[in-house]
Amino acid sequence: MESMNGLARIRGAYSTLSKKEQRIADYMLKQPELIIHHTINQVADDLDVAESTVFRFCQRVGFKGYQALKIALASDIVAPLQDIHEDITQDDTPLQIAEKIFATNVKTIESTRQILEEATMQQAVDLLLSARRIEFFGSGGSAVIALDAYHKFVRSGLLVTANLESHMQLMSASQLTTDDVAVLISHSGASKETLDVAHVCRDRGVPIIAITNYAKSPLSKLADVALYTVSQETEFRSEALASRIAELSLIDALFTVVMMQRGEVGRDALRQMREAISRRRM
Repeated sequence: MESMNGLARIRGAYSTLSKKEQRIADYMLKQPELIIHHTINQVADDLDVAESTVFRFCQRVGFKGYQALKIALASDIVAPLQDIHEDITQDDTPLQIAEKIFATNVKTIESTRQILEEATMQQAVDLLLSARRIEFFGSGGSAVIALDAYHKFVRSGLLVTANLESHMQLMSASQLTTDDVAVLISHSGASKETLDVAHVCRDRGVPIIAITNYAKSPLSKLADVALYTVSQETEFRSEALASRIAELSLIDALFTVVMMQRGEVGRDALRQMREAISRRRM
């Protein structure tokens, strides 16, 4: 978590923060270059809050403390992200609206890419490659992402499944073993349906890979490996909708790495799938 992009992590956690924490977030987002030269005491004085409040804020957004966040912000300033605002208005043309949506999606993907960690990605890939069976879980909008993951990974030659109905998910999770892997997708990391599945998996010792937007979510705490997205809420689109493009990209990346590491076995599975599908072409 310590190598994560500081600005992106603050933006991603913003909607879960208290009003007082959002004041700290606004302060840091508007002038990150000042933070790297300020002590925690100076920040607390500027905002008229206790030092302990600033420290807890740093932990809330995924860092051990103020110094760790300062280091991340310093890295951001060396290679800053372009700040793109959707800011759609009634006067915008359809093309202008499309351009703003595309810009927001690009920002979501880029912010998510910046917080990816090599070791975490490899841990997730190792779990997938060693699994007897991989099952993808998601509820609501995340169920669509889980189905997309199944659609990709079924090409790998690995045994993969996905159920969209919540009762079927619990039934299926109850049959997983320590040799299997459950991939749970939840933007909030707090969906009751998904957490119910996570608890069943945890009780059975099933390794869990989580894909979520929040490092401090209940799902993150239950996961063996957690991969994070970064997205922002805008006037016309919730952050959950914006995050889906990042979730899909994460799954694409996992699938590609798995296929590369499976080598010829993976290529054979892909050839067999393409031959089977070719029967549907006229």
